[in-house]
Amino acid sequence: MAKKKSKNKQASNTIALNKKARHNYTLDDKFEAGMSLQGWELKSIRQGKVNISDCYVFIKDREAYLLGAEIHPLLSASSHVVCNPTRDRKLLLSRRELDRLIGAVERQGYSMIATAMYWKRNWVKLEFHLGKGKQTHDKRADIKDREWKVDQGRIMKQKSQ
Repeated sequence: MAKKKSKNKQASNTIALNKKARHNYTLDDKFEAGMSLQGWELKSIRQGKVNISDCYVFIKDREAYLLGAEIHPLLSASSHVVCNPTRDRKLLLSRRELDRLIGAVERQGYSMIATAMYWKRNWVKLEFHLGKGKQTHDKRADIKDREWKVDQGRIMKQKSQ
């Protein structure tokens, strides 16, 4: 007899991930921000037509914006509106968070890198981190450490048998 599928199975809340961010940057502090979106953008996000792999956050006039995120328009939903898939989108942050980000970027030389976009109830949220770019030797050291951990696990497994 076949198993019945569970009806209350939760769908993933993740819309898009930036997997290259951990490879290219050392990430420090995590922030969550709401996004100011237009109607056609929300419909496209529901369909999963989002790419945040080459985007970052910048500050202009004491407000945070997301630059470089691609939200591709649907053909049926956006026929009467001029759609710019890579427009700058305003991020909704508190004044205290903005002041902290401005200080970190201007004084300490940090960058703000978008790492994930996800649903939180009915709202689209962006997760981004403060980080500094890695140089080539830093990336090599991380790869070496990761490979050593895998080898270490193999050795421990062989010793236990």
